[in-house]
Amino acid sequence: MQVSRIASRVTAAGAVAGTAVLALSVPAFAHVTVQPEGTAAKGGYAVVDFKVPNERDKASTTKVEVSLPADHPIASVMAQPVPGWNVQVTKSKLAKPLTVHDEKIDEAVTKVTWTAADGKGIQPGYFQKFPLSLGALPDNADQLVFKAIQTYSDKEVVRWIEVPQAGQDEPENPAPVLELSAATDDHHGTASAEDASEKTANAAAAAGSRTDTTARVLGVVGIVIGIAGVAYGVLAGRRRTA
Repeated sequence: MQVSRIASRVTAAGAVAGTAVLALSVPAFAHVTVQPEGTAAKGGYAVVDFKVPNERDKASTTKVEVSLPADHPIASVMAQPVPGWNVQVTKSKLAKPLTVHDEKIDEAVTKVTWTAADGKGIQPGYFQKFPLSLGALPDNADQLVFKAIQTYSDKEVVRWIEVPQAGQDEPENPAPVLELSAATDDHHGTASAEDASEKTANAAAAAGSRTDTTARVLGVVGIVIGIAGVAYGVLAGRRRTA
C-alpha cells in the first residue's frame, strides 16, 4: 500500500516536472519591435528600425502598418526604400500645429504602410527591418509608442497595439515602444561642426602668426647680413688703397 502511494507521488512529481520542462522549452513568441540605429535623443533626429518577424509556419507577412503617436506628432518622417516592398506615407491635419525652425506645420505623418510588391513578403522563419528617419523627437517624453498591424498572406491580421504598463506583465500583443535618451547639445551635428570649424580657424590663425613672426625674423637677419657685407666691402677697399 505504501509502495503504491510512493509510486503515485513519484509519478505525479515526474508529470509536474515534465510539464515545467515543456513550458520552459517553448520559445516566447516574437513581436514587432522598434530600435534606433545608434541613439534616439530627446529633441534630436534618429533613424529607427521596425523589426517584423514572421510567426506563422504556413503564411507569409505581406503588409505592415505603423501608426505614429498622435500625442507627440513628428514633423519630419522619411521612409528608406526596402527591396521588394512598396511604401505609402499617410499625412493628416494636426489639431495643434507644430512650430519647427520658426515655421508652423499643420500636418504630419500619422501612418506608414509597407506592402509586399511581389506578394511573397516575409517568409516563415524570417524577419524584415523597415527603417524610418524621425525628427525632431519630442523633448518632453521618455518614450514613444507606435501601434503596428501585421497582415499575413492567409488574411490573418495581428494587431500589436497594447501599450505596456510599468510594473505589469507584458501584454499578449505589445505595441512597439521607442525609448528616448537624454537630450544632447548636438541634435544635428551642428555644434560639433561649429566647434571643429572654430578650432580649425584658431589653428590657422596661430599658424599664420607663427609664419609672420618667422618672416620678420628672417627679414631682420637678412638686413643685418647685408649691412655686415657692405661694411666688410668698405673696409676691404680702404685696405687696398692704403
